Amino acid sequence: MEDMESTPRPEPGEGVAPGGVSRRSVLKTFGAGALAVGAGRVVRPELTARRTIGHLERGQAAGGNVVKIGYVTPETGALADFSQSDIFVLDKVRSTAPYAKGMKIGGKTYRLEVTVVDSQSDPNRAAQVAQQLVLQDKVDVVVTSSAPETTNPVASTCEQLHVPNLATVVPWESWYAGLGGDPVSPTKNFPYSSVFFFGLKEFGGTFLPMWNRIEARTHAAKIYAAMFPNDADGNAFRAAWPPYPAAFGYKEVDGGAYTDGTTNYSSMIEKFKSAGCEFFVNAPLPPDFNTFWKQAVQEGFKPKLATVAKVLLFPSDVVALGSLVNNIATDAWWTPYSPYKSSLTGETAKQFAIDYETKTGREWVQSMGSAYSLFEVVAAALQNVSDPHDKAEVAHAIHTLHYEGMCGPIDFAKGPAAGVGIIYPVGIQWKPGKTTFGRKFPWEPFVVDNSLNKSVPINGDLEPTNP
Repeated sequence: MEDMESTPRPEPGEGVAPGGVSRRSVLKTFGAGALAVGAGRVVRPELTARRTIGHLERGQAAGGNVVKIGYVTPETGALADFSQSDIFVLDKVRSTAPYAKGMKIGGKTYRLEVTVVDSQSDPNRAAQVAQQLVLQDKVDVVVTSSAPETTNPVASTCEQLHVPNLATVVPWESWYAGLGGDPVSPTKNFPYSSVFFFGLKEFGGTFLPMWNRIEARTHAAKIYAAMFPNDADGNAFRAAWPPYPAAFGYKEVDGGAYTDGTTNYSSMIEKFKSAGCEFFVNAPLPPDFNTFWKQAVQEGFKPKLATVAKVLLFPSDVVALGSLVNNIATDAWWTPYSPYKSSLTGETAKQFAIDYETKTGREWVQSMGSAYSLFEVVAAALQNVSDPHDKAEVAHAIHTLHYEGMCGPIDFAKGPAAGVGIIYPVGIQWKPGKTTFGRKFPWEPFVVDNSLNKSVPINGDLEPTNP
């Protein structure tokens, strides 16, 4: 299989950032909400807005010492798909030794207590509950996940209040810009804030090897359709994505900055067909892609390979498309096929997924790995401090941490910006399900490209979306 050791980029010129992306365009488009990597639609009203886990009786830990951790997550609202594994993950976390029995920090034993709050998928709400966690609950650390709408206001609030915070499942450029940094020249340090995920370079490093392999096999024209809406995510992709495929000779056909919620894509589809587009990339809302893709099939637009961002990350999105989802590709930042294991218990990624499917009856989701790693990172960082209530010391410990856990090795000290740890995704395609972990689901993601992460084995064949 063809590999891409690194994604070649155009040479920088005047006013152009390394990677061929205009500095002005990056700063303009990488704002709050830019490059959200997914959006869900599950609402679970049975979840409470606030709950605390960590159930040691007072006095079990020496002196009753407690380290308070706040977790801001979109349990309800448009991003709720991201949090669908939270109850399972938090049950797992609180059963581990540091959270169930306490841990030694600076010669004393502390129990770790987690308070969970619902952002309701609303940026204003996310900022509000983060402030409440700090000022009312007096937490020592705040962790958060799932798209800029959640992570960015939490990070900004905690940075202003000088409280250590950690985010995941948000492209690092969007998170960094949301704090006021320049992703093109990321020299500014935000001492209380850290994140682990990936960015545009990794999107390119995941999608383009798949394009190149399909092009070599089918001799498809190097012309791709871009479905980017007129919103923060779509505009960010429109500005920052083109240099990556252009480096391989691909020509873009932009379908136009359509409005979220559009129901008729006939003119866009005709534009793609007339231009002879053989590849497809997008960053839409999930319902919009569902509508678009059904119309595309009906109207005869059949690209050789569709690689999608922000959609088809979770089984719930896939089921809505049915058989039309076959061999559509996307990125995966965590899978049960990886060789990684919990730094807290030694449980493997595969065992983690099997336990989830057994206990919930639902198919594994990639967000469960990143959510679990939030609490691994906090526990690992606390081992390196003398006082867990010294917020500057804890923040520095996260900023400089290098550890390996459920999401693999993460080095916060060597990322593209201070406090940024990169995890490397793989390319997956949705195919008819097999009895992989003892249960069979209608559709299952198979790893078809590991150009960026050779440690994750390939277990499926990369096939054209449309023969």
